[in-house]
Amino acid sequence: MKALNDKVLILGVDGLDPSLLCHYREQGKLPNFDRFIKAGSTRKDLRMLGGVPTITPPMWTSLATGATPATHGITCFWGQSPKDMAMFEYNLNSQKCKAEQLWNVTVEAGLKTLVWHWPGSSWPPSSESDKLHVVDGTQPNAIGNGDCIVDDDKLIYASEKIADVLFQAKVPNTSGAGCIINDVPVEKESESTTESDFANAMEMINLIFSEHEGDLSADMLPIDIVNSPIKTATGWENDLPAGAKEFTILINNGLTKRPALVLCDENGKYNRVAIYKNKKTAEPMVVLAEEMVPNIIDELTKDNEVIAVNRHMRLLNIAPDGSEVRLWVGPAKDIHKDLLWHPKSLKKSVIEAVGPVPGTSMSEARNESLVKTVLLPCWDIYSQWQADALNHLIDTEGYQVVFSHLHNVDACGHLFWYLSKDRSKIGNHGSLYEEAIEWAYRCTDKYIGSFLHYLDEGWTILIISDHGLLVPPEEDIPLLGDGFGCNIRVMEELGYTVLKKDEQGNELREIDYSKTKAVANRGNHIHLNIKGRNPQGIVDPADQYELEAQIINDLYNYRQNGKRIVSIALRNKDAEILGLSGEECGDILYWLEEGYNRLHGDSLSTFKGENHTSVSPAFLAAGVGIKKDFITDRVVRTIDVTPTVAAILGVPMPAQCEGAPVYQILEKTI
Repeated sequence: MKALNDKVLILGVDGLDPSLLCHYREQGKLPNFDRFIKAGSTRKDLRMLGGVPTITPPMWTSLATGATPATHGITCFWGQSPKDMAMFEYNLNSQKCKAEQLWNVTVEAGLKTLVWHWPGSSWPPSSESDKLHVVDGTQPNAIGNGDCIVDDDKLIYASEKIADVLFQAKVPNTSGAGCIINDVPVEKESESTTESDFANAMEMINLIFSEHEGDLSADMLPIDIVNSPIKTATGWENDLPAGAKEFTILINNGLTKRPALVLCDENGKYNRVAIYKNKKTAEPMVVLAEEMVPNIIDELTKDNEVIAVNRHMRLLNIAPDGSEVRLWVGPAKDIHKDLLWHPKSLKKSVIEAVGPVPGTSMSEARNESLVKTVLLPCWDIYSQWQADALNHLIDTEGYQVVFSHLHNVDACGHLFWYLSKDRSKIGNHGSLYEEAIEWAYRCTDKYIGSFLHYLDEGWTILIISDHGLLVPPEEDIPLLGDGFGCNIRVMEELGYTVLKKDEQGNELREIDYSKTKAVANRGNHIHLNIKGRNPQGIVDPADQYELEAQIINDLYNYRQNGKRIVSIALRNKDAEILGLSGEECGDILYWLEEGYNRLHGDSLSTFKGENHTSVSPAFLAAGVGIKKDFITDRVVRTIDVTPTVAAILGVPMPAQCEGAPVYQILEKTI
């Protein structure tokens, strides 16, 4: 097969919604996307026909293999554990992928390839070729968020009215909400990173009893709180400015103190805060005034090891008389930890060229004052850093193929879309969050603009996404279809899932498998409790077919607010027509009705929502080998991306590829 080009850059943006792209583009708010579209080919609606389930790991795996989840085996965010019907296994694991990734093909063809934070079957590296370079991929949010965060976000409130320093750690989030995955357990460093075994890396049981225990709890993640008295500064070894007052910041889970000074200007108005390592140091670590200060370097001690970290900080409020201060301290990232960089020299190269990996924040989205001051600026800093890092690596490492992923749109979507409507039970201002989502698209447009010069340098560029996001409805979300746990209430109401009770008859957070016929878990999956297959099975295998028929019938007849909530329910064998079946799936696969689904993970990819939203992923292409200013009527599917890239590069299709090249957009017939 003759190559159309030997340089391809894939810019993946998680959650990028083609419907919103069209909307903002029509308003003239996305100049770089507009330039890219005119330079290349796409559909008029900019969308792909997405696969199912419309959730991150399966879809990015399909985008890398050209195979459906039924074939590659990554069938939800989590995999099903054989130990317990309500237990899940970590699924961002290349060793669980049963299909060949395109990057294995490109390196076999001699093309030096970078896979950058691709959250679908990329880590550990799936090829031993020295031409394959891989960075992270163990979680979707940001580089290093799974293994390098050593201290969490904090809100500091200091006041002359407070008597003592108090540290209040946030309540641990056990729900695995949304796409927020921290503390990913990876194997200790070995001579070969490909030897890492993720098979039992993380297991979780999460029984979902309310809408705030799963996917929709992302906007409610707690944060550490520090209260500190403000008083006259004393005990400092260096001369202090006139009028200086002091307070204490507690970090490192409350174990480390950082003294801070509240400082005034020449007119006596307090307007800034200086933070020191200790009272002996002459110079502050940072002085906070109006703007966020990124990548402040500090040291923390963990398990008797001194770790160099970087974090952002921002002064939120300061009383003119210095009597009150509010500030935000971002999560601390280990600067030098390089376990998830292959080869490890890449991290050192990036740090020297563009600085350490910045932090992001996913806390306190319902605190409206933090949205514009903290959450959005963090993503602006991170997106620019990633653009600079990728440009540096492309220019210095000589890559010919780059697979890259950015999570800003999806992260903001999980935080903000539920809040983009005025909801009386929350008291939020929906317009603020609509503006926040628009900001995320503007940020992404700037990010895309950082790569457009490669079009002039002979590259072919694809802009793709795994899914859109969709606005949740006004109606209460049915307690079914959440991809991050075992959905209890609807199945309990239908009589298939039974909970244990204590001696007083009070409900326990534990399934009684001696009475449970089926459970709904991992979004689209319902598993029957079959004798001989499940550890505590009670359903005779001979009764499975009739029980499936009964459950499907009950799902279709179930009503909430008088309306049906399940759009499609199929037996495992029948769901193959949608590309989701096999032993990694439930006995029944189902999808919620449009208008009753939460964001994107429980819906069909064709769904549309309010405020110009949809679940569909995006597809745009430009550069060498791509027709210019061309609109195709071709239905482009998620599984068509891999064969299209293979056709452009002139390399074989991956072994299990099921898609076809989008030949209509190519300059030459293949």
